[in-house]
Amino acid sequence: MLSGNHITVRYGSFAAVDDLTFHLREGQWLMLAGPNGAGKSTLIEAIAQGVPYTGSIEWAGRDIRTLKPAQRAQRIGVLSQKNTVGYAYTVEEVVCLGRYAYQAGFLAGRDGEEKARVEQALRLTGLDELRHASMLTLSGGETQRVFLAQVFAQNPQVLILDEPANHLDLKYQQRIFSLILEWLREPGRAVLSVVHDLSLARRYGTHAVLMHRGKCVSQGEIGSVMTPENLRRVYDMDVYAWMREMLSQWT
Repeated sequence: MLSGNHITVRYGSFAAVDDLTFHLREGQWLMLAGPNGAGKSTLIEAIAQGVPYTGSIEWAGRDIRTLKPAQRAQRIGVLSQKNTVGYAYTVEEVVCLGRYAYQAGFLAGRDGEEKARVEQALRLTGLDELRHASMLTLSGGETQRVFLAQVFAQNPQVLILDEPANHLDLKYQQRIFSLILEWLREPGRAVLSVVHDLSLARRYGTHAVLMHRGKCVSQGEIGSVMTPENLRRVYDMDVYAWMREMLSQWT
């Protein structure tokens, strides 16, 4: 559904993403993993057409740079790590913006499908009671849920998520990841996400790209990528031993 071929993002002489190739197929949840500075979020920015890059990113074999913004938005929904609102929009108004790519024009009214998608998104993310609240009054976790609801309302075929659990407490981490997993079960869908929590990556990911200093260290099915050797190489520590030590506190 989505593929990147020899993607490179440079800032001067520094390569934030260095000749990286990936493939995302229907039904997959592809996790981008690696330490801070590995280039994960920069790769997301490139897919979202937010930074210049060399190489190609293709949707069903077509370079996405040739797609109009509305066409991209109908296919690919992006949840950034940082989302801010500078005006007193209501929660519902921000979620409705997820349907903009489907409108015939700026002044077009809301149709039945739009209303249904917005209502479903508000319900799924637990925002029904906050629909009339000002965005300026929300906590970081609530704001993150609003923008996830906006992406759900957009109803794309591929979700691109940069730290979807950012600012969320444990209850909503579990709820959001379970919702994404349920969303993924529908035919013709796929997910690509950045996750720092390797436990979440192992629990929900089907495949992974392990990155370090802009390069791909390993990619494939999640179990073949998240090996003790690969993780030690990238994190410079025994990740498996650390995870077992942390788990032992709960037994």
